Amino acid sequence: MKKFVLLHYGFEKPTPEIMAAWGKWFEATKPHTVDMGGLCNGREISKGGTKDLPLGPDSITGFTIINAASLDDAEKMAQGNPFISSIRVYEVRSG
Repeated sequence: MKKFVLLHYGFEKPTPEIMAAWGKWFEATKPHTVDMGGLCNGREISKGGTKDLPLGPDSITGFTIINAASLDDAEKMAQGNPFISSIRVYEVRSG
């Protein structure tokens, strides 16, 4: 099995319906989940300086690390997610 990180993008105020859909998705992917978490209060550090990153439609708001056989399999799991804006799926390189 390989590891993949799913980066959750977008933000809107959670409703009971959204929370219920997320709960179902997390339960369905539980056997494959290595770690997960939500993000807030971020900063971007670059050569140009530091800036605060408020939550908004283009924010990374969470992550899920899963085990899957391939990128295609990881994508299939991500497609069932009740995402707000989008999800980006990356394979994690070991080493």
